[in-house]
Amino acid sequence: MTFRGERGFTLVELLVTVAIIGVITAVAMPQLLRARTAGNEASAIASLRAIHSGQATYTSSCARGGYAQSLADLAKPASGGTAGFVSPDIPINGVAKSGYILNVVPGTLTGVITLKADVCNAPDDDAIASYFAEAHPATVGSTGQRSFGMDQSGTIYQDLSGATLTNVLPAAATPVQ
Repeated sequence: MTFRGERGFTLVELLVTVAIIGVITAVAMPQLLRARTAGNEASAIASLRAIHSGQATYTSSCARGGYAQSLADLAKPASGGTAGFVSPDIPINGVAKSGYILNVVPGTLTGVITLKADVCNAPDDDAIASYFAEAHPATVGSTGQRSFGMDQSGTIYQDLSGATLTNVLPAAATPVQ
């Protein structure tokens, strides 16, 4: 027995509602993924700028003109200090941050500037004449599209392939504006 005063949704009305939600989701999802990728790329660029700032402080106040060879050396505090030259969220080479893998390696200019025994934070390696910092996506196409790299000049370059960069930038690399 049914009452004429009862109201509810029919199956057709529910299916139409679900279809509309599906269409809205299908339209919005690519935008969401692009926004996430853009955010990850911005974080990678900011991390490279922080590394450059840490290297500048390291070379001027601790390593007598030399640069650190790794993130581990930059993460160590100076004697008598409590904070390293980079933030604690990037303490070692190969660390993942916001979908990007970060590394610091020796640059193309070779030569030891300051022996590790004479550097103020007891690093693992000697302070050297140049460095190269790079950030590449953990998963190309998902966590990011571009790779980024820079040397002691501080100019950040991008490579659209998303490949891991070495201490020599590929010919296709362009400065980030």
